[in-house]
Amino acid sequence: MIEVWLAELADQRRQSPHTISNYRRDLTKLTALAGETPLTALRVHHVRRFVAQLHAGGLAPRSLARVLSAWRGYFRWLGLRGEMTANPCEGIRPPKAPKPLPKALPVDETMRLLEQDEGADERLAVRDQAIFELFYSSGLRLAELAALNVDAVEMAVAEGEIRVVGKRSKPRIVPVGSAARHALAEWRDRRDTLAAPGEGALFVSLRGTRLSHRAIEMRLAQRALRLGLPMHVHPHMLRHSFASHVLQSSGDLRAVQEMLGHASIASTQIYTHLDFQRLAQVYDAAHPRARRK
Repeated sequence: MIEVWLAELADQRRQSPHTISNYRRDLTKLTALAGETPLTALRVHHVRRFVAQLHAGGLAPRSLARVLSAWRGYFRWLGLRGEMTANPCEGIRPPKAPKPLPKALPVDETMRLLEQDEGADERLAVRDQAIFELFYSSGLRLAELAALNVDAVEMAVAEGEIRVVGKRSKPRIVPVGSAARHALAEWRDRRDTLAAPGEGALFVSLRGTRLSHRAIEMRLAQRALRLGLPMHVHPHMLRHSFASHVLQSSGDLRAVQEMLGHASIASTQIYTHLDFQRLAQVYDAAHPRARRK
């Protein structure tokens, strides 16, 4: 019956050979778990036990979700053929996959990234320096930085603040540190040599138009590559680094929430896990009774 269903998926529904192979493997697991019990005799409690066994055996939540999808589809097909009266997979959900922690650069690698880039095109080095300093100084999202207009630079340089428009068109004012203010002042003095007439964007390309998200991502990745940083660096990593480093130094979760523009403090609390993760690494490396053999 399994082979009939798989053949139908391949011939009538045009499922790919890779998908068919995965389904066959998932149903082979089901057959092994069922043992002497016919698949048509399985009930919800059987499937719950099978899922628990696979999870205990190390199968990841995402893989379990795929397995359940294959089983559910097969039992639904059996039901349409009159072989079963109820689908034993209905209502069963796989365990939730843990949310991965955001990746932040250590302070020393962040400082390396923000050093003047000797290998860059001189015409663009000042612009890039202002972009990267502002990312790290103020914890901006990529879209927020790319949308800045030239009138924002005066407020940033003179007052040490900048107004951005975040998600759901919600404005906020964030601080700008001295290094970023200096970099922005240098870029302000050179911007007109690149900007097209009438262009209002703060950061512009060689064509004189607003710098795209993709171009900003590429410039940052290229700088990290030239400096030999051991990971792919993207703009959101600088935002994560900003939040993590400020929280480590101040412990003020509410202030970090305001600066990041999070609607809920629950979104900001993930950075407390980053901080604890770093403490745990120090503990494991330093405590005589914590080292793993």
